[in-house]
Amino acid sequence: MKTIILASTSPRRKELLEKIGLKFKVVESKHKEYLDPKLEPHELSKKISFEKAKAVFKKYKNCIIISADTFVVCSGIILGKPKDEKDAKRMLSLLSDKTHLVITGFTIIDGSLDKAITECSETKVYVRKISPSEIDSYVKTKEPLGKAGGYAIQGIGSIFIQKVEGNYSNAVGLPIYALARMLKKLGVEVL
Repeated sequence: MKTIILASTSPRRKELLEKIGLKFKVVESKHKEYLDPKLEPHELSKKISFEKAKAVFKKYKNCIIISADTFVVCSGIILGKPKDEKDAKRMLSLLSDKTHLVITGFTIIDGSLDKAITECSETKVYVRKISPSEIDSYVKTKEPLGKAGGYAIQGIGSIFIQKVEGNYSNAVGLPIYALARMLKKLGVEVL
């Protein structure tokens, strides 16, 4: 069995892969993300995930590298991770009483096959109206920091979510269904 590397230190991605029984090691990708406004969101997510995978692949050429990049798109605005509490409040105010897309680009590089596959998944999320005091209280929990769009759908932030259309694990940060299908194409059996 080839060594599988998750090119991400995201605890959520790690937990999702552990839940399906995949054996892997974590290696942080040092690639600096740049949200290029000239690219459409789906292409941007695929580009960033590929660049993250490629950065780790340089040191682990005979391994299978998995990487992903997730962000939120609301009213045509791309939301990455908030810079600080003020930015998290801005994002949550924007998402309040609206529908948005969670877009995850993900890449698998198999060095031994000299093959890379990059895809994109999207999930539509409906957010209820969030009061300013709820936003303040939620941001004080620190959960929104480090999360695309300023909330964690699998955490406290779930109290704001009315409905999810599409792949739930994608909204957490890694579309497991599509990822397992891609791994199978490369000869890696998840089950």
